[in-house]
Amino acid sequence: MAVNDINKGLNYITYGLYIVTTCEGEKKNGLIVNTVFQVTAEPAQMAISVNKNSLTHDMILKSRVFAAMPLEQNTPLPFIGIFGFRSGRTFDKLAKVPYKIGFLGCPIVGEHTLSYMEVEVSQTVDMGTHTLFIGQVKDAGVLNPEGKPLTYDYYHHVIKGKTPAGATHL
Repeated sequence: MAVNDINKGLNYITYGLYIVTTCEGEKKNGLIVNTVFQVTAEPAQMAISVNKNSLTHDMILKSRVFAAMPLEQNTPLPFIGIFGFRSGRTFDKLAKVPYKIGFLGCPIVGEHTLSYMEVEVSQTVDMGTHTLFIGQVKDAGVLNPEGKPLTYDYYHHVIKGKTPAGATHL
């Protein structure tokens, strides 16, 4: 089977778009991912997949904490670009974005997000280009109970967002 056929098939898996943030000492960073999922309910555990080339990946490996926030459907493309199209190595993604510091020290972005889950990492799984971070939810809350989640499909077909080369490495 051709890789192109595999990719076409994978396009039908439903995904949301999420901001994932972390902290390491005074340094804070974040990125956009499409792989966030609940693993168990009792205790509440979740997992994220993050590209190994990203600064956020390295920071989560060291700090062992992250926060995940689903984006709302009407998130403007320039806001998505802050977390999805630039590298935290050369750009302060949180400089002009309102956030509070969460229970575990992660930035909780309050603009264009629906809820947050702050997670303490208990396991990592090497997936080649990515690492699967699995952990227990230590704090969570609702930020916008009226909003609808932004799906990857909506992002591509309605917002007409593109994924620039290297965006998954940010």
